[in-house]
Amino acid sequence: MLKKLSIAFILSFIFSCNSDKNVHVSNKEENTKKAFPLYLKDLDPNKPLSSAIKRSFENYEAPRLLDNELYTNFKYSELKGFDYHNGDGTISRRDPSKIIKENGKYYVWYTHRETPTEPKGFKGATDVIPSQDWDLAEIWYATSTDGFTWKEQGVAIPRPPEPKPGWRSVATADILKFKNKYYLYYQAFDAPSGKYNKKRDAYDICPVAMSWADSPEGPWTPLDNVVIPFGSEDEWDYRVIHDPNPLVHNGKIYIYYKSGMDKRDENRKFWDTWGVAVADKPEGPFVKHELNPIMNSGHETIIFPFKEGVAAIVNTDGIEHYTIQYAKDWVNFEIASVTQLLPTAAGVYSPDAFDDDHDGDGITWGLSHFINAGNNWNKMYTKLGRFDCDLSQKVHDPSLKQSNILLPNDWYFRQGLSAEQRKRIEERNQ
Repeated sequence: MLKKLSIAFILSFIFSCNSDKNVHVSNKEENTKKAFPLYLKDLDPNKPLSSAIKRSFENYEAPRLLDNELYTNFKYSELKGFDYHNGDGTISRRDPSKIIKENGKYYVWYTHRETPTEPKGFKGATDVIPSQDWDLAEIWYATSTDGFTWKEQGVAIPRPPEPKPGWRSVATADILKFKNKYYLYYQAFDAPSGKYNKKRDAYDICPVAMSWADSPEGPWTPLDNVVIPFGSEDEWDYRVIHDPNPLVHNGKIYIYYKSGMDKRDENRKFWDTWGVAVADKPEGPFVKHELNPIMNSGHETIIFPFKEGVAAIVNTDGIEHYTIQYAKDWVNFEIASVTQLLPTAAGVYSPDAFDDDHDGDGITWGLSHFINAGNNWNKMYTKLGRFDCDLSQKVHDPSLKQSNILLPNDWYFRQGLSAEQRKRIEERNQ
């Protein structure tokens, strides 16, 4: 009798368990069929999601822009302290470096051209007349106590005598501070910009050079060697290496750089991609990463430490332009946000760019350049301006997280069709 009761109890227990399991499965199926909840806290983790909503949680720091530390708007301010000779095209300032703070003031380096005339194109260039806005240029620097008013201090890197690298022009500098010394990396031109090199099928072939100093005030001593060599003839960075951007990570120097590959289109544009080269010392030797290129877009990408990784503002050119990206491992970048009105060829104030502390705060401001500042291509020059943003862990400014930035109506209508485009449309309408 006891045995029969025991068997009956076991069967009853099993049936009860199976019934609970079936109810649980039924409830789970019912929950997955429910509409997406109004409040995210009520979202069932087992609910199937569309690809877009799944991306919101998996690909981004937060599904809402307001909560995404790597999303921002950009606000722009005019700078004081720079003279552009009434906009006649003879003075230009462009391509600012990262901004550093030393001795109680900010320092920035930039491409400075001061020539008798505005750029005349390659065919009109001489020993004193520039071909392009960055031809016959030197690297100058300025200082500021507030980031809005600047005092130009003069030349930092002059053009060396021919035939040393950069004798024609030195441009597009960026700064590194490493073990209490300062290093400027820059492009060194040995021919007027715009000269076509048939062998490489490219323009503006200029190696990356470097100068060092014990103080941001200089004097600067050139290394007189190419820092990052071009790739071989069948490699992605064979044509050019532009825009060196140095940072410090794991005790090493990381220099991110741009190159153009594949065939040119009718606008003479290559596929702009980015790579990184790593060295133990600022002078190298630099070893290129095996995964290069590591970014598929960006003409003048801005890179800075963020948290344990590195963030990149990818402005113009490429399938992922107008994005802010993030690489936790400093190599594999993923899109963190999509934004607008991005700064061009910017240099950022990144206080921990060289700290190597694996906890980058991010950035809140920097300097950008504005080409054709006088709205007259016959008197071409570029000027510097300031931008502010909220790409910082410590700053929380909701006004810089808006997504509905509206431009004046006339700005849209100025982007009008060409005569050729209008003719094509008229022909199709017939």
